[in-house]
Amino acid sequence: MGRSRSRSRSPKRHKSKRSHKRRSRSRDRERRRHRDRERSKERAAKASRKPSRSSSSSSSSDEEPRTREKKIDEVDRLAELERVRRQREAEQKMVEEVAAKRLEELVARRVEEELERRRDEIEAEVLRRVEEAKRLMEQQMLEELQEKRRQQEEDQKKREEEERKQREELERIMEENKRKIEIAQMKLAEQQLQMVEEQRKIDEERQKIKREQEKRTREEQKIILGKNNARPKISFSI
Repeated sequence: MGRSRSRSRSPKRHKSKRSHKRRSRSRDRERRRHRDRERSKERAAKASRKPSRSSSSSSSSDEEPRTREKKIDEVDRLAELERVRRQREAEQKMVEEVAAKRLEELVARRVEEELERRRDEIEAEVLRRVEEAKRLMEQQMLEELQEKRRQQEEDQKKREEEERKQREELERIMEENKRKIEIAQMKLAEQQLQMVEEQRKIDEERQKIKREQEKRTREEQKIILGKNNARPKISFSI
């Protein structure tokens, strides 16, 4: 409703501006015509006052006013031409501004009409683009989620592989320690056997020495007893 009122009022404003311009231009033309008539009268009066060549023997003082008048007329003519040029430029600028404004209003009206005519199509296109953007966003989010899940799976595999390597390394170290312990135990057992064997040999050697000592002791006792047997026997009777 507001736009229809503005459109209905705009031609009246343009008409009033055009009528005002026509009146101003007509007044300017009337002024120029009046000024031209006055100057024509002045020139005619001056020409009628000029003396004939046959009787002109006046001094140079009579020529100076006419020269000044010519200069003044030339200055007035140039000023008038400059004023007319400026006025035409102003009118041309005003016409261009009015034309540009009309063109702008026309373009705005055409754009508004076109938008009004294509409202359903534009709304459908906007809805389609919104749905397309939504679909692309959902697809992007799904791809990001899949990529995140894949990254998590890769990280999990890396952790598992690292744990497996650590476990294998630990098992290897434990196996190596076990082997070293077994070797140490075997060496210790061998040393113990060797010590037992040495102890057995020492014991046997000690037993052998003891038996030999006992044997010598018995032999010595026999010798002693044998000497004692050489004495006379004493018998006792009751």
